[in-house]
Formats: sequence, C-alpha cells, structure tokens
Amino acid sequence: MQVSENNEKKIASLENIKGFDENHPPEPKLIDSCVHCGFCLSTCPSYRVIGKEMDSPRGRIYLMDAINEGEIPLNKATAQHFDSCLGCLACVTTCPSGVEYDKLISATRHQVTRNFPRSLPDKLFRQLIFSLFPYPQRLRFLLVPLLIYQKLGLPKLIRSTGLLEKISPRLAAMESILPEVTAKSFQDNYPTVIPAQGEKRYRVGVILGCVQRLFFSPVNEATVRVLTANGCEVVIPKSQGCCAALPEHQGQAAQAQTLAKQMIDSFADMNVDYVIINAAGCGHTLKEYGHILGNDPEYKEKAKEFANKVKDSQEFLAMVGLTAKLSPLTEEPLTMVYQDACHLLHGQKISVQPRQLLKQIPNIQLREPLDAALCCGSAGVYNMLQPEVAEELGEQKARNLSNTGASMIASPNPGCSLQISKHLEKQGKEMKVMHPMELLDCAIRGVKLNG
Repeated sequence: MQVSENNEKKIASLENIKGFDENHPPEPKLIDSCVHCGFCLSTCPSYRVIGKEMDSPRGRIYLMDAINEGEIPLNKATAQHFDSCLGCLACVTTCPSGVEYDKLISATRHQVTRNFPRSLPDKLFRQLIFSLFPYPQRLRFLLVPLLIYQKLGLPKLIRSTGLLEKISPRLAAMESILPEVTAKSFQDNYPTVIPAQGEKRYRVGVILGCVQRLFFSPVNEATVRVLTANGCEVVIPKSQGCCAALPEHQGQAAQAQTLAKQMIDSFADMNVDYVIINAAGCGHTLKEYGHILGNDPEYKEKAKEFANKVKDSQEFLAMVGLTAKLSPLTEEPLTMVYQDACHLLHGQKISVQPRQLLKQIPNIQLREPLDAALCCGSAGVYNMLQPEVAEELGEQKARNLSNTGASMIASPNPGCSLQISKHLEKQGKEMKVMHPMELLDCAIRGVKLNG
C-alpha cells in the first residue's frame, strides 16, 4: 500500500515538472543516436574550460533526454548547461556516430527561450543585444557617440579602472570588443548593380551583414572588387537586412523567421546565380533557411531555393576559379596563418578552399596553428553572455596563432577578428588581422602591405 502511494506521489510530481513544450522538442531519435562514447569531450571548448560533464555535448544530450522523459525540470540548474554551449559544432565534426548535435542544441535553445524565465538583468541584457545588433539602422545611431568615445581616449581609461568589470562583466566584455569607428562606417552607398570587369561569368548577390557593413565595410568593399575582377556582376539589394544568425543561434525563433523572410524577399526578383556572404556565422545560418522556415507554407520552398544559392565568398571563388592575376603582397615572403572560423569549418565544412586561395598569392607562406579547430570564444554573442569562458578560449586561440611565428592572420569572420585582436593586444603581440577577401583584393590591385 505504501509503495503504491509513493509511486502515485512520484507520478504526480513528475507531471508537475516544467520541461519542454510540444513545439519541436529535441528529437528522441536524434538523442538516441548518441552512444556516449566521449569522443566529443576533447574537442568541446566549454568542457575544456569548465571541466564538467554536463557542459559537454554528451552531458547536454543526457539532460535533453531526461527533460524529455520528465525526469528533471528545465530550470536554472539545467538551462545554464545549455547556455554554456558555444554552438561551435566541433562535436559534430568529431562524432563517429554522426549525432546531429546542431539540430539538438538548436531545438533546445528555442525551448529554453520559451520555457525558462530568466532573471531580470539577464533578460534586459539579452533584449539589448537582440534589439540592437540585428538592425544596422539602429546601430548607425550609435556611431557618432561611439566615435566621440573612442577619439577622447575613453576606452583605455574605462578599462584601466576596472570599474565596468565590477558593475557588469557582460557590459565590460561588450565594451572590450568594440570595433573602431571610421569614416567608412558612415558610408553605405553601394549601387544596386555593379558590372563585372571584362567578360561576365556570373551574376551574384552580395549580403552586406549588420555589424559587418558598419564596422568592417572595407571587407565588403574588397569582396565586391574581388568578385567583379573575376567576372561577376554584383547585385546588392537596398532592402536587405540581417541574415538572422544572431537570434537563430540564441533561440529567438520568431525574430529569426521574420528576418529570414525579409532577406529572401530582398533577393526575390534579382535573378542571381548565387548569393555570396563573407562572414562565417552568417553563411551557416543562410544555408539553414530551409530548416528555419520549414514549417512556413508560404516560404518553405522559397527558403530551400534561396539556401541552395548561398555560397561563402571563399567557397565560391575556389569553385569557379580566379581569373584575375595576383601580385605579391610584400617584397619578401609573407608568413601567414589562416584562422578557421567554427561556422565555416564545422558548420559549412569549408577548410581547404580558403587555404587554396591564399596559396595562389605569390610569396605567401602558410602556417598551421596548434588546435586549429578550437573555438576562439566569440561564437556570435557568446563572449558577451559568457565572458569568463570566452576569455580563456580567446587567450588560448591568440597564443596558438602567435606561436606559429606568422606575421599576419587571415580571419574570415568579424566576430573572430575582434576576439582575436583583443587578446593579441592583451598579450602584447603585434599581428595584423585581415579578411582573406582583403588579401585577395590587395593582390589583384597590386597593393603592397606595410610591415
């Protein structure tokens, strides 16, 4: 009798456990594909830093299964382990069983967003990020105050006091990676169509990005010049906005879907052969539009068609081949190390192509770093949301890159570039960080690099 009563109480308590809702929880079939071998542990950056089983892919899959089964709740204790994941997808590359952890963590993050009530400070900080960064026009309003802040030398003063770190480590982390505001940050005047140089080979669309178009506009300019120099007619729709990478990576489903639809619509009548993107994280999300809008009857097929046209700029150029002549960037041999951005390497399986392109530049000597596949800690906005883990990873990445003895780093993602540059400076290392498209552009135009 006592046993029966205890069982009833247990069942009643389980029924009251708040877990995942019925809207696309992590699929049990995908969960069951994990054999718990532990191969993922050595490649997982969060596990490497934190050292806890539940902060590894295997541990998180245990938690997903337990929440699905109603054995444990979705609460602060469990949500923090999902939050600690960088989403770098190194585990996907490593897994011998082919576990689709990317789909599992994506589904889980959407569940956490809907079903876990965050603290007010956490909620407000996330709201700041999601209300600002995916909207270039809103970011543009901050350019003037940021320019004044930097010209007055306030960043050095603020950082030296350590006051902001004490008030809010997250705000301090955000401030520490602020990109430099330049005159080009205020310019956004591309024509809609830019003709190819010489014989037209392809008609391609170019996505400018959000942070990229304001703070890394030279990368976009270089990308356009490289494409046109290699026989591409470039189309840049004025109506394009954010690719949705940031909200999608953090489980903001409704916002991600809205932005994805806007992006598809902006290219709807442009008749392009390919859609080119030069930022790794953006490219991975753009290629996932079929999944993001898979339940939308109006956009489902449009999303698949759009995603099939998306190519990373390096992926595209390696595929179609360079036709423009490349000149040396320096008089003497230039030692360079290529930084593998996670969402290129693991998300899009692009690794060989960038190296092939860089090696075509005369006098380039390419070196390989230790732990090339280790995340730098940027991971979208991870370095702002989880600054302690990100700091340690950034330090490791900068050290590994500088230890190659190379004089320059080629980095294909703006977030990675900011994170690496920050930690190189903290370590007193003088290494220039440039996007591969900038390097190719200089080689095509015959521009020599200083130093």
